[in-house]
Amino acid sequence: MDADVVVVGAGAAGIIAAWRAASLGADTLLIEKTGRLGTKILISGGGKCNITHDGPIEDVLREFRPNEARFIRPSCYRFTNRQIVELFTSKGLDVYTRPNGRVFPVRHTAKDVVAILGGHLREAGVRTRMQSPVTGLVTEEGRIVGVRCGDQEVRARAIVISSGGCSYPGTGTTGDGWAWARELGHTIVKIRAALAPINIVSDEVWASRSGVSLRDCVLKARQNGKEIARWRDDLLFTHHGVSGPSALGISRDVAERAGQGPITVEVDLIPDESFETLTSRIHNWTSVNPRKLWSSFLVEMIPERLVPWFLDSASIDRTLTTGATDKKAKNRIVAGVKGWNLGQVRDVPIEKGEVVAGGISLDEVDPQTMRSLKSAGLFLCGEVLDIAGPVGGYNLQAAFSTGFVAGETAAGAGSRDL
Repeated sequence: MDADVVVVGAGAAGIIAAWRAASLGADTLLIEKTGRLGTKILISGGGKCNITHDGPIEDVLREFRPNEARFIRPSCYRFTNRQIVELFTSKGLDVYTRPNGRVFPVRHTAKDVVAILGGHLREAGVRTRMQSPVTGLVTEEGRIVGVRCGDQEVRARAIVISSGGCSYPGTGTTGDGWAWARELGHTIVKIRAALAPINIVSDEVWASRSGVSLRDCVLKARQNGKEIARWRDDLLFTHHGVSGPSALGISRDVAERAGQGPITVEVDLIPDESFETLTSRIHNWTSVNPRKLWSSFLVEMIPERLVPWFLDSASIDRTLTTGATDKKAKNRIVAGVKGWNLGQVRDVPIEKGEVVAGGISLDEVDPQTMRSLKSAGLFLCGEVLDIAGPVGGYNLQAAFSTGFVAGETAAGAGSRDL
């Protein structure tokens, strides 16, 4: 054999799997198709890297869909968010927890996070083979005994597949693991966008809004008159639609309902203020400032660049003073502030997402060990599985935890166990 354990894919799950296996004494080889470690980690959180989510593990699990939470529960208790943070702080990385529970480096970036992970690999004695695309798995008598890298076979007694999904294919995640798993009899749950930007049916001025942000708003999606998703956080306008945490937060629900009728997105600019309170505030403000334009009032809620667009969407003359505005027009302003219709969804680009939903069916993997229930000698972890948590560090938590268990079990896997 060329190694005790071969790990395919040097993303978050694969790095931890290789580190854990080697730490337990297994001769471990980590194979990566690109030229660097943790490529998707480097772009996570806008390059800042939301390492994990703080709080009790049960609270973290509650944010996943029920079947996904049940599956990753054993892994998250084996390698908790606190242990993940310790993995980095033990090497000098200062972290802080935002009020919403998201854990970030204080002064450093995702590059420093990946550098620390690389250091852990070296300390554990993990051998790495970069720029070596795996082209398939090697099977003998119904068990996995190695992988193919071009014309070469690399043999091991345990193979860990952590090749990721298919979002940001330029980073090397092109869905390779799903094809291998399907050949072995695994079910691949339909792949869908998750944590992705949302493109809106365009108009001639949409690109002019690119780069403008809304802070602490609620973004909602509606289909056939019913609200199907909402998320409270910041919103970023792009050349083609919306992104930022709130858009990522609703993108999975929007993508899953594509083809079932038009979907529109709207934003509540001041979610902590009721319609009645806002109506009263507008009445008082216009009484004091009857000669001012509405832009003077609205810039307290939205960036100046967006004010003309907002007024047009509410059918308000941009030159109209507040004192000359009738009750119906004021009501349209209130309705717009509490539910500004941004337009109809065109699509949710799967290739632009931070993660995807779908993948290898969780019913076909042992959650206690990450063993494949279809093929002896095979372990599966990370985004290759049908797991997609919400925005906020949850997906890295799932990747780190499932990778930890896969590496730990693979390190102790003997022929009798497999």
